[in-house]
Amino acid sequence: MNTPAHIIFGAAAFAHPNKPKLTMAAIIGGLIPDLSLYLMVFWSYFVLGNNPDYIFNVQYFSLKWQSIFAIDNSFFVWAIILYFSILIQKNWLKAFASSAFLHLSLDFLLHSQDARRQLWPLSDWVFISPLSYWDKNHYGHVIGGLEILITLSLTIFLISKFGRSKLSFLFMIIALLEIVPTFIFSSM
Repeated sequence: MNTPAHIIFGAAAFAHPNKPKLTMAAIIGGLIPDLSLYLMVFWSYFVLGNNPDYIFNVQYFSLKWQSIFAIDNSFFVWAIILYFSILIQKNWLKAFASSAFLHLSLDFLLHSQDARRQLWPLSDWVFISPLSYWDKNHYGHVIGGLEILITLSLTIFLISKFGRSKLSFLFMIIALLEIVPTFIFSSM
């Protein structure tokens, strides 16, 4: 799934209007498994001057990049963080780890040829899903549409839950970041 959708899904599942620390943890937890990708793409494109085709068709699949993705996309890493959060009874850490774990679970189901190692460090095995959130050869045109529809529905749910607040505005911005690129790329 696209990162903005992960953030909205995580917030819908784990955020609470009267608990700002827990809410921010849920939002960040939805982002964090993709953060390394954003940082490496930024560095490769803006600092090294690589073109997007090279970044996403060569570097993305390189051992170096995949080794980094294996860490922040590992069910074991996030299960340990979640277990630790329960042990020390920190609800904000539990929301953070749960949101990241939800992110990984959805990616597990919706990444085909671009899937990452989900069981690091115990295994290098990668589940190649028959479904993709973007690849039309793996039903991306259907999954992508459902992703947008569910993201919009969850955004409406969050806005109703959080009322007129800065967080509701943030959720609307995140939803726009999910939707606008789809319309831009589909018109090209």
